[in-house]
Amino acid sequence: MKDFIDQLPKAELHLHLEGSLEPELMLQLATRNGITLPYADVNEIRRAYQFNNLQDFLDIYYQGAGVLQTEQDFFDLTWAYLQRCKAQGVVHTEPFYDPQTHTERGIPFEVAIHGISAALKQGEVELGISSYLILSFLRHLSEEAALDTLAQALPYRDLFVAVGLDSSEVGNPPEKFTRVYAKAKAEGFKCVAHAGEEGPAAYVWGALDALGVDRIDHGVRSIEDPTLMQRLIDEEITLTVCPLSNTKLRVFDDMRDHTILQMLDRGVKVTVNSDDPAYFGGYVGENYLALHAALGMTKVQARQLAVNSIEGSFLPLLEQQRIISQILNT
Repeated sequence: MKDFIDQLPKAELHLHLEGSLEPELMLQLATRNGITLPYADVNEIRRAYQFNNLQDFLDIYYQGAGVLQTEQDFFDLTWAYLQRCKAQGVVHTEPFYDPQTHTERGIPFEVAIHGISAALKQGEVELGISSYLILSFLRHLSEEAALDTLAQALPYRDLFVAVGLDSSEVGNPPEKFTRVYAKAKAEGFKCVAHAGEEGPAAYVWGALDALGVDRIDHGVRSIEDPTLMQRLIDEEITLTVCPLSNTKLRVFDDMRDHTILQMLDRGVKVTVNSDDPAYFGGYVGENYLALHAALGMTKVQARQLAVNSIEGSFLPLLEQQRIISQILNT
């Protein structure tokens, strides 16, 4: 099954670049930038990657991001991720990055976006992987901070295609960010948002109705609301589901409890993604394999998940059709 999955053309629509920072690269960048980490070696960092909930994860996630200081650091981070994509059959990716994570610690806005964008462009030329960058707002901060971030981003509007919303979900509903999403839409950007991960299904409704998003990131708790499920099916709304992340953060206690294939078989446009793979135990290929091992995912289901990932992407229709033809012939 691994060879089949690796050969299956697919898109990744839910990946935080900061969350692809492997311990080896973290140590390398810390050394390069003269930063002292509270870990002696790679093994100690990996032992620290034990979380009980989303907030525990976010605490170490933001600490790790502190080693990213220069354009070269952000290039190296992104390039390492793209090489993983190439090995696992990812032909298109729409990664997130959090500008506030970096501007809040004094890194100029242009440093991160220029380093990331340079790697994405090189990935298209050298690896054949197309990409669209998504700028995400941190929902535990204020909407005013998000509006300021969007204003800082506008001079670089050609380097990203959409805005997103991530970080601590509970207590920070989508409705908190209606103005910044309205502004982003008016500027011509696509919109996505995390909803229905640790937060309730009501947050999915909020993301759809208050923010007008084009797709939902996570969204697994939608299954708790039959009316919402029918809406997702009828409107063909893409959910960017992250199975290993969901079990690592105890959204589901065990992969055998995950509902992604139930949702797939009911006609919801679910997709498979890796979220923060360095922290959650695997990239997109490992997420597909986990579904096969725990839930008996078939090749037919895997193909449909891959088709969904392309149809749910922001790629032009003709390019979507070209890749889907390849998927169906795999």
